[in-house]
Amino acid sequence: MTALTTSPASPPSSAGVAADVRAGGRPAPAPIPMTRLAKVELRKMFDTRSGFWLMASIAILAVLATAGTVVFAPDSAITYESFASAVGFPMAVILPIIAILSVTSEWSQRNGLTTFTLVPSRGRVIAAKALVSVSVAVVSMVLAATIGALGNLLGAAINGTDAIWDVSAAALGQIFLANVLGLLVGFMLGVVIRSSAPAIVGYFVYSALLPTVFGMLAAFQDWFADLQPWIDFSYAQGALYDESVTGEQWAQLGLTGVVWLALPIAYGVWRVLRSEVK
Repeated sequence: MTALTTSPASPPSSAGVAADVRAGGRPAPAPIPMTRLAKVELRKMFDTRSGFWLMASIAILAVLATAGTVVFAPDSAITYESFASAVGFPMAVILPIIAILSVTSEWSQRNGLTTFTLVPSRGRVIAAKALVSVSVAVVSMVLAATIGALGNLLGAAINGTDAIWDVSAAALGQIFLANVLGLLVGFMLGVVIRSSAPAIVGYFVYSALLPTVFGMLAAFQDWFADLQPWIDFSYAQGALYDESVTGEQWAQLGLTGVVWLALPIAYGVWRVLRSEVK
């Protein structure tokens, strides 16, 4: 008798599996929805201890600024404008830093390799960061405005006078817009520099040093005084804190915003999309 031997079936090759997948039409996984990306980016802002206290400092500083206005401001200054100015100053400093850290954390904390492996579309990740940063800014300013309103009511009650509401809804909306633009400046520096410490230093140079230089130049050179509103983005933003903004001032804000904000953001996003993540 002769034994009949059979050889074991060889496993399919990787090329054959790939061909079967292409031929069989295995459905491609659905892209991660933007809502989930936004939730993840929002969670990143609170996950670390420093991030949590940075976010909490918005409410803490708003309460402290309101309390300081109630205690130290003279009776004639107990108006909503005083409280709005008091709580607006810490917002103008903290919100751009939040935007900077939301972007630079991917490189400073070396999370980028994981993030962009899970979500290869870097543009969607950057868009989620921008969406969350602006949303946090709006919610923070609503919270600060509410705290300021409560402080105005409390100060009027302590003084035994009627509360003075001398900030219109339109003016309050312009203040919100000014703070959102300030946050976007921080976001712009984050995508351009992509390192936390240099970006934060760059923001203070941008928001404090450049306006000072432009202001001194305008004070000593008449020709630049006429050009400053069309060149200085911070100066153009200052018009938003006035009760009314003219058409020319809106045009100045639009032009300087394109030069100092929109074009650098486009350049920074282009670099993020093309740079190597390590």
